[in-house]
Amino acid sequence: MQKKERFRRFIEYFTEHYPDPKTELHFSNPYELLVAVILSAQCTDKRINQISPALFARFPEAESLAAASVDEVFSYIRSVSYPNNKAKHLVGMANALMNRFGGEIPATVDELQTLPGVGRKTAHVILSIVYNEPTMAVDTHVFRVSHRLGLAPLTANTPLAVEKALMAHIPKQHVPKAHHWLILHGRYVCLARAPKCDICALKEFCKYYEKVLGARSEE
Repeated sequence: MQKKERFRRFIEYFTEHYPDPKTELHFSNPYELLVAVILSAQCTDKRINQISPALFARFPEAESLAAASVDEVFSYIRSVSYPNNKAKHLVGMANALMNRFGGEIPATVDELQTLPGVGRKTAHVILSIVYNEPTMAVDTHVFRVSHRLGLAPLTANTPLAVEKALMAHIPKQHVPKAHHWLILHGRYVCLARAPKCDICALKEFCKYYEKVLGARSEE
């Protein structure tokens, strides 16, 4: 199957079955989303949603978070992964927002990446969800699913390489949604250790399934 056809079928399936995908992180404004995404690094959205209500109640905006001590922030996020570093990042991020951006969330990748705790992936999530920009955030799910489906070549062995491979073939109007499609598919169907190929509607054009099926037929 040609790559163009593979992308066409991928987009057609999700456009029909999941036309309006959303992030599973709970937030009510761009500031809360930024905090939640920083916290979600190497941690589940479920865990972040459990601790974020109390955190947002105590620090409802960048100004109050900037004035907090790292120890106090740590006390609210102690159950997430790497809480010490994330507490430092959150306080530093809030101070940077207040001192350099007037408390507003920047709208460019370069500006966002100057904030503590914000890398390229986090910046792209913010731009995609808050500003509806055609950016592709590549996390472990996107990286894995893109390779398995054959949307990204095996030679694309870095997040940036996968990002470029996807952006080259997904029309701009579908990019923000495609990010969520790939994440949710990886989270609930195309699992890392035990992918649920038996219930996957994409297996007809999935390179990983083709390889597995071929291996089984040779047994």
